[in-house]
Amino acid sequence: MLTAEERMELDVLKKHGAGIRELSRATGHSRNTVRRYLREGEAASVRKAGPKRPKKLDPFKEYIVGRMAAASPDRIPATVLHREISERGYDGGITRLKQFVRGLVPVAPPEPIVRFETAAGHQMQADWATVGRGAGKLKVFIATLGWSRAAYVEFCDDERVETLIRCHENAFLTFGGVPREVLYDNMRTVVIERNTYGRGVHRFHAGFLDYAGHAGILPRLCQPYRAQTKGKVERFIGYLKRSFWVPFVASMRQAGLNADKQAANAAVARWLREVANARVHATTQEVPSVRLLIEAQALQALPSPYGVRTIRAMTAPSARKAIMGYQHPLSVYDALLSADASGHLKRHIDRGGAS
Repeated sequence: MLTAEERMELDVLKKHGAGIRELSRATGHSRNTVRRYLREGEAASVRKAGPKRPKKLDPFKEYIVGRMAAASPDRIPATVLHREISERGYDGGITRLKQFVRGLVPVAPPEPIVRFETAAGHQMQADWATVGRGAGKLKVFIATLGWSRAAYVEFCDDERVETLIRCHENAFLTFGGVPREVLYDNMRTVVIERNTYGRGVHRFHAGFLDYAGHAGILPRLCQPYRAQTKGKVERFIGYLKRSFWVPFVASMRQAGLNADKQAANAAVARWLREVANARVHATTQEVPSVRLLIEAQALQALPSPYGVRTIRAMTAPSARKAIMGYQHPLSVYDALLSADASGHLKRHIDRGGAS
């Protein structure tokens, strides 16, 4: 096939009186190719498609389509079809057969998203997330009430059972009550082993189970590999990272400060109050903080503070200690987050009374 440049060169040389042999030497093409171009023009540069060669599988396609249709909605494996058509004279390989069969199977539609809605005060979903890198890595406890979608967030150093219990107490205090059940995944400080004593009868962490009895909550586990069954808190984790964590870290870097636990908790308390729980929720089309006023009436009463008692605590001199929250900002971070219009930082009195 001649390129556009070669065709132009032939045309120019032909106009100057060059013969077939000279044109062949100048372009490097055979004399027959040159003659064909001079005779047919542009049409000679287009390669004509040859006749379609029959494939070994063609005589058996009708049989395969019929077999697949008869088995629908089930599928006949390609290995079985290969054996059947081989008995009918097919001597080709199975790869081409698999490709053909794959084209006959309709693509399954995505599984519809089923939202599990619960009554007010019935369920809370809780999970851990991790943010940051290296030495600045933090654990994040996230809890979301199922009906109101009101959320609670607390940044921590670890995921120990003592930390988990403290986070629950702080969340219940923030919500103004205790739901009847809390949904978890495979949180190791909640469940030790699934189905230990039979289907649906799990071996829970003894320390956390003791706290659950004290608080009056029923721990429930979502289905394995089905995180969408606790999708309310899963979706909120992504929202938290995009809307809070990334902008927060950028602001702290610009201020020359580290995004540590205390700073994060000071900032996230404000973000929850002014942004996350104050926005119109995409699913409910209502404001979570407004719905929380209704849901709080359906929550159980707050229990007395729980004294953390674990193997580690039993060996310590003071075995029982009241749970204290981390949601109270230190004055330096509260000042950073509360700059007034004049640009000066307001100084606040923290809980200890030091300015």
